[in-house]
Amino acid sequence: MTTLVPVLLAGGSGTRLWPTSRKSYPKQFVDLTGSGTSLLQSSLKRSEFMPGAAPWIIVTNEDYRFLVAQQASETKTQISSILLEPVARNTAPAIALAAFEALENHRSPKLLVQAADHYIQDIEVFGRVVHDAFDSEAP
Repeated sequence: MTTLVPVLLAGGSGTRLWPTSRKSYPKQFVDLTGSGTSLLQSSLKRSEFMPGAAPWIIVTNEDYRFLVAQQASETKTQISSILLEPVARNTAPAIALAAFEALENHRSPKLLVQAADHYIQDIEVFGRVVHDAFDSEAP
């Protein structure tokens, strides 16, 4: 059985939005929208609109492991793993790390890879699109 596994990439250093976002507290951990939640927390809450999805895999680096754990626990969202990149090497190796983790825990995973610093206004529509994409058969 195929399982939808949401993956959140949360290792960015946040240097481009200084002074709001900085290396010690990058934009994914900041409430940039005034909603009372950080971009990372908003991303995790999207799983409410992905019924049947597995718990999240979050990929980050050593510097942010405690921020990720704290903010994730505040959302009460199910997390299966917080993976720490041994060395920052950008997106592809982070996705590969998550893919190996998903294969350890699921027989036939489909990854839904998302960046932790994206803002999606209508998460109900997002959830429907994800559901439709996940349920569609490839030609």
